Amino acid sequence: MAENKDRRDSRLNVARYQVEKFAAELDPEGAGASSRSADTEADAGQTTMDQRAQFVEIQIQQAMRRGDFDDLPGAGKPLTGLGGTYDPDWWIRRKIERERLTGLGPPALTLRTEHAELEQQLDALPTEHAVRERLTDFNRRVVEARRQLQGGPPVVTPTRDIDTEVEAWRARRDSRQAAARAERERAEAELAALPWRERRRARRATR
Repeated sequence: MAENKDRRDSRLNVARYQVEKFAAELDPEGAGASSRSADTEADAGQTTMDQRAQFVEIQIQQAMRRGDFDDLPGAGKPLTGLGGTYDPDWWIRRKIERERLTGLGPPALTLRTEHAELEQQLDALPTEHAVRERLTDFNRRVVEARRQLQGGPPVVTPTRDIDTEVEAWRARRDSRQAAARAERERAEAELAALPWRERRRARRATR
């Protein structure tokens, strides 16, 4: 793998050297060439740019045939974010979402990330009182962000209805508890079906 990378880097270095050498050869001989007219200089400059572009295109095509651009990150994958509206802070939002950063960036972006993960955060809380406090704090910060006067992207994150979210939290909690009970019952039934020696060995292994 390292040998392929070194070979690829050496080819790219050669291509860069050739481009630089060719560009140096095509540079004007000097600004003091008073005998040339303005039209001649413009034509020469246009010819130089065309030749440079053609040479670079040739180098790119040769690199593609050699496979220098194969297996690059993202090859064969669709470009993301083409269907949405333009967001000038897209790179901040994407970094926050990708690295799950908290407390960084304008409130419009941090609240959007928190909104997407709020149910998971609520499920980690032990009591209904803690859930209500968490939702109250979230709604308060959303309202404050909407009132901010320091510029930045608009806040589109909605507030959460506390009673509705608490009911959903209860339902998810009951579902997890029911799944845990069913798993325990299944394990106990499998254990009871074993011979007593294997059952005793399995109980010792779980201690």
